[in-house]
Amino acid sequence: MLIRLGYDIELEIAQAMAVVAVLKVHPSRIRDLREPEEIHTSPAVAQEQYLDSFGNICTRIIAPPGLLRLWSSTLIEDSGLPDPVDRNAPQLPVGELPTDALQFLLASRFCEVDRLSDLAWQWFGNTPPGWPRVQAICDSVQRHITFGYQFARPTKSAMDVYTERQGVCRDYQHLAIAFCRAMHIPARYATGYLADIGVPAALPMDFSAWFEVYLGDRWWTFDARNNRPRIGRVLMATGRDAADVALTTTFGASWLNRFSVVSDEVAEPLPQEYLTGDGQLRTTYTSQSA
Repeated sequence: MLIRLGYDIELEIAQAMAVVAVLKVHPSRIRDLREPEEIHTSPAVAQEQYLDSFGNICTRIIAPPGLLRLWSSTLIEDSGLPDPVDRNAPQLPVGELPTDALQFLLASRFCEVDRLSDLAWQWFGNTPPGWPRVQAICDSVQRHITFGYQFARPTKSAMDVYTERQGVCRDYQHLAIAFCRAMHIPARYATGYLADIGVPAALPMDFSAWFEVYLGDRWWTFDARNNRPRIGRVLMATGRDAADVALTTTFGASWLNRFSVVSDEVAEPLPQEYLTGDGQLRTTYTSQSA
């Protein structure tokens, strides 16, 4: 399966400043790209790419005052399979976890494990450990929250979500992450593209949030908002919570003027043959919209 990925973002910048963008696919998916992935800017500005402490690809941009447009379009190959499931994946004792997973047991900016720990044990203490426990958390969070873009708030934490019972996709994940960590299951926030493949289209298209937990010997994808395996999920970044993986971080006053995202399945490339100048027959491939 081929998926067309892209975005078009316009910021209004108050004064010359640095902007850090986390807009490229995760290093684990680079090998699946079938076209170059570049961040185009208008006006043209200096860019510096680096890996953050979580292994995400970040881009530092030096932006002048005025309008700054960021856009990109690329093509990625995907298995076309839904998120993998292993209902027997075990929960490891904390003493047996990899050391790099331990940080994802702790409280973070939007996931107040300490404040939600007692509630987590009341709700999930009698559930079977491992995959069934994480699934029980997703089921409860999905039932507890009403979705609505009007409920979005950049400062909303897991405790706020639990109290208000309203939110957007990131809020579902923050509450589920906090509950998992309280139950000693490493959980990290994830963001990326999620195409509407195999499900009714939900407009407008947006970047999506989900979370990952460490069970057995690997990280597994869970989604407390959609709460079902999905096709075409493309990871961009992971972190402790949304604060670690903001799409753009500006170091000064700025305003978002325009924002659009593309994540669409396209047909397999069609072969096209042509003769070169020396009479050799060559073949190229052109992608067509699905």
